[in-house]
Amino acid sequence: MILHLHLVRHGQTYFNRYNRLQGWSNSPLTESGVADAVKAGERLKGLTFAAAYCSDTTRAQQTAEKILDINEAAGNPRPALVTDMHFREQFYGYYEGLDMAMAWYAAGAPHGVKTYNQIVEKFGLGASRDFLKEADPFHDAESDEEYWTRVEGAFRLIADNPNLKDGDDVLQISHGNTLLSLGHRFGGPDLDLNERPANGS
Repeated sequence: MILHLHLVRHGQTYFNRYNRLQGWSNSPLTESGVADAVKAGERLKGLTFAAAYCSDTTRAQQTAEKILDINEAAGNPRPALVTDMHFREQFYGYYEGLDMAMAWYAAGAPHGVKTYNQIVEKFGLGASRDFLKEADPFHDAESDEEYWTRVEGAFRLIADNPNLKDGDDVLQISHGNTLLSLGHRFGGPDLDLNERPANGS
């Protein structure tokens, strides 16, 4: 069975504005973030979604509901929104809510690099997760293996939906680092890992 999965990053949040690691933290959409969701909804209103999924975070749910509102107003049937923790962003553990530059310096410095981009360029995207877990004094941050085990569980939820059929359109509201990670894993070597997808894209 082939499904058309429409992945959309949530709208801008306050933590996005302040350049803080967000992960599992619950920061709501800004006014700009609501506008991001509206723009995404307008782009997608010509589609009929057979199912809709997002993480159980406020930002993802707000974005999904806004898109589905616009989709329904355009005359499409509204699917029930399924929220699940498996769709969450990477968990940053001790570094949740911390300034990004400070967090990635803590992760990279023991390995001779100072920024997220330098970690990825020298060691790879998976290493960014493993290094942050190493630096976390509680080691609560997700390792690369822990992250992918959880995310793969999210896509199994979609694949196991008995109501979906070949060719269906499915909406899934996702997160910046998760979209980057999926693109890296499935999109080939030419993907620029230094730039996350824009909010609402």
